[in-house]
Amino acid sequence: MPLIDRRTLLAGTLASATLPSAGQGQGFPIPQGFERFPIWPGGKAPGGEKVVVQEVETLRTPQSAQDDTAFAHVVTPTLTLLRPARPNGAAILLIPGGGYTRVAIGKEGYAVARRFAEAGYSCFSLVYRMPADGWGAGAQAPLQDAQRALRLVRSLASRERFDANRVGVMGFSAGGHLAAWLTARTPQESYAPIDAADREPIRAAVAAYMYPVIQMDGPFVHAGSRTQLMGANPTSDQMRNLSLDQNVSAQTPPVFLAHALDDKAVPPENSLAMLAALRAQGVASECHLFDNGGHGFGLIPPPAAPAPWPDLFLAFAKRHGL
Repeated sequence: MPLIDRRTLLAGTLASATLPSAGQGQGFPIPQGFERFPIWPGGKAPGGEKVVVQEVETLRTPQSAQDDTAFAHVVTPTLTLLRPARPNGAAILLIPGGGYTRVAIGKEGYAVARRFAEAGYSCFSLVYRMPADGWGAGAQAPLQDAQRALRLVRSLASRERFDANRVGVMGFSAGGHLAAWLTARTPQESYAPIDAADREPIRAAVAAYMYPVIQMDGPFVHAGSRTQLMGANPTSDQMRNLSLDQNVSAQTPPVFLAHALDDKAVPPENSLAMLAALRAQGVASECHLFDNGGHGFGLIPPPAAPAPWPDLFLAFAKRHGL
C-alpha cells in the first residue's frame, strides 16, 4: 500500500475520531472530555483474516462505576485522547493492563489520564489486541498496536501542541510488559509501514513500568500472561525472548518503576529484575517499592494504596525532559 501524506493521515484521524467505540452500543459512552479514534486506517488491524472473536466492553468489576470499564477480544485497537487545559508541550501514551486477556481502560486509562492531564500532558490511552485471539501476528499483535500507537501519537504532535520528542510511555501490569517490550528492547519492525505515521521512529523520551509483568520463567512469573502470549507449553527460547529483563537495550529511555511489596499477582521481583537489567546497561532508572498496595493499585488513594506515585513519576519525568 502506498504511503499517504501527513495531511491525509490527520484528516482521516479526525474523521474517525467521531466513530462510536465498540462499547458505546452497550451503554458505555466515552467519558466527557475524551476523544477516541482507531489506530489503523479504516479501523482494520493487520492479520485479522482468521479472527472470529467479538469485541466487548464491560464493567471492570460488578461494583465499578460506569467509566471503570475493560475491553476484551479487541478487534478495533484505539487511542482515547484527553487534552490538557494548560499544555506543557509533552504527551504520555498509557497502556493499561489486564493479563493480556482484556484492557482495563477505566482504572489505568481514563483515571490516570485525568491525573496527568492536570499536570499538562496530552494523554492517549491505548486499547490493544490480545495475543491469543487468532491474529496473524500471534503474540506480536499487541506489540504491533503499541508501535503503531506510539508512532501515531508522535505524528499528531503538531496538531495537539506537544513536542514529538517529548512523548512518554507508561504501562501497567501486563501493559507494563507491553510498555517495556515497546521501549526497552531494540526496536524491530513488527508490521509493514502503511502511511505517513509509520515514518515516525519507535522512540519514547521516558518510560514507566507500573507493577509490570517482566519475567516469563522462574518462580516470579505471571503464569496467566505467559499462557496468553505463548500457550500452555512454551519453549525456553520463547520464554527467554519475552522475558524483558533479558533483552534490555542500552538505548532504552530513562525508566521509572513502581511496585507494592505485597503484590501477590505479579511479584515485585519482576521490577527488581528489570531494575538490575537497566542498571547493567547504564540506563537512568528509579524504582519505588511500597510496603502495601497489592496488585493494580492504580490511583486508589492512601492508605489503601501506596504513597502518591504520580508525584514521584512527575518529578522523575521532568528531570529527564518530559
